[in-house]
Amino acid sequence: MEKELILEIKDLVVRFETADGVVHAVNGLDLKIEKGRSIGLVGETGAGKTTTALSMLRLVPDPPGVVECEKLELSGRDVLSMSVSELEEVRGKDISMIFQDPMTALNPVFTVGEQIAESIQIHEKVSSQEAEKRAKEMLELVGIPGERAGEYPHQFSGGMKQRVVIAIALACHPKLLIADEPTTALDVTIQAQVLDLMRRLKEQYETSLIMITHDLGIVAEICDDVAVMYAGKIIEIGTLRDIFNKAKHPYTEGLFNSIPNIHDRKAKLTPIQGLMPDPTNLPEGCAFEPRCPYACEGCKKEQALLQISDTHFVRCSRYLEEGFHIERKEKE
Repeated sequence: MEKELILEIKDLVVRFETADGVVHAVNGLDLKIEKGRSIGLVGETGAGKTTTALSMLRLVPDPPGVVECEKLELSGRDVLSMSVSELEEVRGKDISMIFQDPMTALNPVFTVGEQIAESIQIHEKVSSQEAEKRAKEMLELVGIPGERAGEYPHQFSGGMKQRVVIAIALACHPKLLIADEPTTALDVTIQAQVLDLMRRLKEQYETSLIMITHDLGIVAEICDDVAVMYAGKIIEIGTLRDIFNKAKHPYTEGLFNSIPNIHDRKAKLTPIQGLMPDPTNLPEGCAFEPRCPYACEGCKKEQALLQISDTHFVRCSRYLEEGFHIERKEKE
């Protein structure tokens, strides 16, 4: 039986029209997420991951941002045609986002309890006493004693602030949670606790999850599917097994080959040569072509998303050539 579709995006384009030129941030992105599934959005800084997430919430600043999309639906509702009041109703209730920096995401002049209770009171239409009680329960859920609800953000460590941000995002049990690098600047112990918390809450409430990260270890830990982004396009998408065991795009292989080998400390890293292209002046055809060791003349033309299997797609025309394969550095 086919699962309920929580999010469907078709041909998303986001550009920023500035005095210095037009920045092409997202360039024709398609994405579908089923209820209860989690997908990792992976790529280098500047690939368009955060801009894609902000587009789902209609939070791209306008001007200079311009968002065009054939379809952007959340649980069958058209997000692009929503009024301001409808958007305010949806944000926090149906779709929530854990922003990248918990230090700036929290308001320093309100207690953490007030900030969690505010979301509950607005969306659930409950009394302030009930919202306060629920806020304490949410803090307990993320591993913070409920009696600390009356404290201010500066009284919490970085890891605890991130837990508070997660509590706010999950307070109304959203259908879709977007986590934008939620473990940045956290030490590995707290990172593991935060990921374990998100996994448990996802299972408990059957929440769909978009995990934005450049850390493939986090993706392996928490995601069902993986979408690899480069220069504003998804260049490979598939299940976790597809991408980790049978990656097909040279860029995806480059990401894996640049991971240190913990079994051989003397082994040299194999970094991806060159830099991300200038988003104001993207090359024609495949944006990865200038950095790709397998590039040929055909790569200078527009690349379609080719189907490898029922779940696996890649944006590289060289797979149409018989016998073509990419080299993967083996790690013991």
